[in-house]
Amino acid sequence: MRSAPTILHLDMDAFFASVEQASKPSLRGKAVIVGGLGPRGVVATASYEARVFGVHSAMPMAQARRLAPNAAYLVPRFAFYRSISEQVMGLLRELSPLVEPLSLDEAFVDLEAGGAARDGTSARLAGARLRADIRAVTGLTGSVGLAASKMLAKIASEQAKPDGLVLIEPGTERALLGPMPVRTLPGVGPATGDHLRRAGIHTVDELAEAGEDELVRLLGKAHGHALYAMALARDERPVVAEREAKSVSVEDTYDVDIHDRVRVGTEVRRLADRCVRRLRGAGLSGRTIVLKVRRYDFSTLTRSETLRGPTDDPAVVREAAARLLESVDTTGGVRLLGVGVSGLADYTQEDLFAQAAGVPEDALGEEPEAVPVEERQSPTERRWPAGHDVRHAVHGHGWVQGSGLGRVTVRFETPGSEPGRVMTFRIEDPDLEPAEPLPLVTRKPGESGRTEAGGVGSASP
Repeated sequence: MRSAPTILHLDMDAFFASVEQASKPSLRGKAVIVGGLGPRGVVATASYEARVFGVHSAMPMAQARRLAPNAAYLVPRFAFYRSISEQVMGLLRELSPLVEPLSLDEAFVDLEAGGAARDGTSARLAGARLRADIRAVTGLTGSVGLAASKMLAKIASEQAKPDGLVLIEPGTERALLGPMPVRTLPGVGPATGDHLRRAGIHTVDELAEAGEDELVRLLGKAHGHALYAMALARDERPVVAEREAKSVSVEDTYDVDIHDRVRVGTEVRRLADRCVRRLRGAGLSGRTIVLKVRRYDFSTLTRSETLRGPTDDPAVVREAAARLLESVDTTGGVRLLGVGVSGLADYTQEDLFAQAAGVPEDALGEEPEAVPVEERQSPTERRWPAGHDVRHAVHGHGWVQGSGLGRVTVRFETPGSEPGRVMTFRIEDPDLEPAEPLPLVTRKPGESGRTEAGGVGSASP
């Protein structure tokens, strides 16, 4: 482990919800919950105002509505979130060539590799500058952790939330970790945590005191060795710039269990086409086709078939997925279906798949935005998802507050405006159409002045 706190972990604050608040002046300072709005929807992100009511990510949306009935509930705009994420990741890559994204809103950076920091003082300055640049470019806030290892940098960013910066000085790690619960450490989930609790181990100090041999006995060789090292604040994992994808997959959860076998087959073919679109978009092909089926009783089955060579042909993937479906009993209903491709390569062997000949190149069309299936309930809701952007020929840019019974309610405002007025229209109103999101800010790093989005949160030392 290095001797200076030059590993940075960035975690954007309530990212999806913060983007929505920055986009929509009327939602700033209010409870905002983003996720699937259907009967089986789950919370993707809750704003800090919503967390006061006990709402958190991965919570069933029905439970969130009971806890915070007056919150704003919005359908995710994943394409827009990705565009904001790309701006943030670009700022990280200006600091160092070693950036390891973990998700759209989270990443590790090796500041030493880019020459941005060599000690605690320069690391703190780099972290503060990054937070200021993120605010300038996106209007959003992010929390930064700085430490001598990835594990500790992530713990530091969690302590920094929201909108702060925490640096863990080398030499203080053991004292800091000791009283923390074992769930703080990477790799300790609910099952492992319960197993350790039953053995009388609750804190990181108790984990270290148990000894390596005991942890290996309790958890197995690999897990036991790894957790013992982490309990002693030892983490030698490097920041890895590119993490190679192992598979490409798509899946849908359905509001109502599917009982019709023909409908199940149709859904599998549709998922296969979506999967291939993603595969081609990444410039990849694959040899192994995987089918995932979650039945009415929550039991999950997976089936796979390995082809003679890698392919990105939609007909080949469809046919393989259909063959896999033949071996699955769907009696009683299906609540989730997924299709994936693994064994990835950056080339294809088309000559091995003569059975796919004759499929037009444009058979797949364009991949739609990744909106959870529970949001695709009817043509009306597909056209006017809550929170998505619209433009009216007379009233200008706005966003959908809700729709139903042949009507759509729109609030007309932009990221740089005051909270706007609300109006209701017929869903087929020719003057109203879906629109692209507007930029959150118009400034560049280093420029002064108020952000167009109004800024969210305040700087911390």
